[in-house]
Amino acid sequence: MNPSLLVILSGSAVLAALLTLIIRRSALHKQLLDIPNDRSLHSVPTPRGGGAAIVLVFIAAIIALMAADYVETKNAMILIGCGAIVALTGFLDDRQLLSHARSRLAMHFVAAVIAVSALGGLPTLPVFGTEVSLGVFGGILAAIYLVWLLNLFNFMDGIDGISGAEVVSVCGATAFLIHRTTHDNNLTSLPLALAAATLGFLVFNWPPAKIFMGDVGSGFVGFIIGVFSLIAADSVGSLGWVWVILLGVFIVDATVTLIGRLVRKQKPHVAHRSHAFQHLALRFGSHKPVTIGVVAINVLWLLPIAFAVTEGRIDGFVGVLIAYTPLTIAALMLGAGTPSTN
Repeated sequence: MNPSLLVILSGSAVLAALLTLIIRRSALHKQLLDIPNDRSLHSVPTPRGGGAAIVLVFIAAIIALMAADYVETKNAMILIGCGAIVALTGFLDDRQLLSHARSRLAMHFVAAVIAVSALGGLPTLPVFGTEVSLGVFGGILAAIYLVWLLNLFNFMDGIDGISGAEVVSVCGATAFLIHRTTHDNNLTSLPLALAAATLGFLVFNWPPAKIFMGDVGSGFVGFIIGVFSLIAADSVGSLGWVWVILLGVFIVDATVTLIGRLVRKQKPHVAHRSHAFQHLALRFGSHKPVTIGVVAINVLWLLPIAFAVTEGRIDGFVGVLIAYTPLTIAALMLGAGTPSTN
């Protein structure tokens, strides 16, 4: 790894940890706490909004990477500008200044449409050896994909360490596959920058969490990862499938849960405890085994499948089916989308 890149990444992790500590102390002083209720899985009032550290440090890292010629100016501006819209929306929501779900969703789509338009729409994707381009319809799908990713990270950020661990493990695994496939340090540096910033925050969010990410962070990381996947797919089509495969745990749990709640005519944006990971945490009586389990699935199940896709051993779409089928069965067996009885 280039020394300058190593300095930026290690500095980002340290700075994020320090900034998270500062935000935690400020939140305690101002009593900006997440108070436990009957839908919570934590029992102690905990500071929230720690994801702001990830946002600020990641933006600083992208600026540093751009100055060091690791990131194209266009991609940097998309990540910073559109990411800031999502982060600001989450910040206002955390402060209960933007409580209307439709207003939040509108801001999410504004950021997504700007990002997709600037990137030139949905890249062509290889499907069974054929490059598939969906044109304008693909652009619409890409915008919906970004909005769904940022919201599902918000939905899934329900136990200590789970979102941070997901970001670090998925971004780390993807960076490895991107570098192995393209040997492009510029493309590799993007997920590594987010992983480094999130790692610093995770020091204080690991079970038992001393601070929560909040909407300011969860929506931001989901959106940025979505943009990463579009940028990667534009470089090498199969890398788009890699991101989708490695995000399998979050995508499957959130999607199965959403469908289950809609079938039961429950409002999807109302807080609940019906995700598969929440059912598991209640069964274990602890957050840590579930968070560690998510990382284990990413590394031991999803990474080998994504690797096979980059090697051309299996088609990307087939890889998604292979990855998601047992995850979907597991989510259904765990009761995803059904109310908790605990």
